[in-house]
Amino acid sequence: MVPRLLLGPHRLLLGPLTAAAAPLPRRRALAGRRPMSSSTAASAAPAPAHRPRRPLRGVVFDMDGTLTVPVIDFPAMYREVLGGDAAYAAARAAGGGSVDILHSIEAWAPDKQRQAYEVIARFEREGLGRLQIMPGASELCGFLDAKQIRRGLITRNVKDAVDLFHQRFGITFTPALSREFRPYKPDPAPLLHICSTWNIPAHEVIMVGDSPKDDIVCGKRAGAFTCLLDETGRYGRHDSLPEEVKPDFKVSSLTEVFTVLEKHFDLASVSAESRI
Repeated sequence: MVPRLLLGPHRLLLGPLTAAAAPLPRRRALAGRRPMSSSTAASAAPAPAHRPRRPLRGVVFDMDGTLTVPVIDFPAMYREVLGGDAAYAAARAAGGGSVDILHSIEAWAPDKQRQAYEVIARFEREGLGRLQIMPGASELCGFLDAKQIRRGLITRNVKDAVDLFHQRFGITFTPALSREFRPYKPDPAPLLHICSTWNIPAHEVIMVGDSPKDDIVCGKRAGAFTCLLDETGRYGRHDSLPEEVKPDFKVSSLTEVFTVLEKHFDLASVSAESRI
C-alpha cells in the first residue's frame, strides 16, 4: 500500500517507469458513466424503476489492504525512510495528513534514493512471510468467475508480492499491474490499461480498494464505478467524504461487495470478442 500516506493503514509504490499502454481519452472513458451514491455501508441510492441496472463486466482490485490483510508497519517504514519522527510528522503536516513518499524519494540524490529503496525492500521482504488473504476474497473471486466477470489487480507493491499472492492462494488476476507499471495510482492509466486489454469500457468496470486517495480517485478519473473497503470505519460516513474521494459504494468487508454487485448491476457475461 505507498506514496500516498493516510492516517491508518497506508500504501506503498515505487519503482521504474514502464508505461505499458497509452490511457484511453478521458472523455471517452467517461461515456455512459452514471453517478451513484451510498448512505449506508453496502448500499447506494436506488436506481429509478424505469432505468435498467448498468452492465458490469470487470472488477479491478487493489491488493494490500483489500485482497490481503495489512501486515507491513507502514508508519515505521516511512519514519525510517524520511529520517525519524520529526521528518515524518512534518511531511504529513505539509501534505494535509498524507505524504507522497514516492515523489519525495524521486527528488533525492541517487545515494539517498538507494538507501530509501533498501529500507522499503527490507520491510516488504518481512511482510511477504506474513502474507494473508483477506476474508471473503476467495469467495468473491469464485463468484465473479461463475458470472464470467473479469478480475484485474492494481497494486503499488512489487511484482514478487503479486506472484507470491497468486502462488500461495491459487487466485490469478489478469492483468495484474504492480508498481513497476507507470504511471501509478491515483493516475487512471493503469485502470485504463486494464480496460483496454479487456476491450471493455471503463463505465462497465468497478474499482475496489481501501484507499480513497489512491484507489477511489484512480477509478473516478478513469470513469469507472468505485467501491471503498473501510473495515474499521476510519473514513467515517459516506456522505462526509469530500467529493473528489467519495466512492459510489462503501463497504466494511469484501462479503458486502456481493450485495453491491447483485443489487446494483447487471452481471452479464463478457462477450466472446471481449475475451483475451
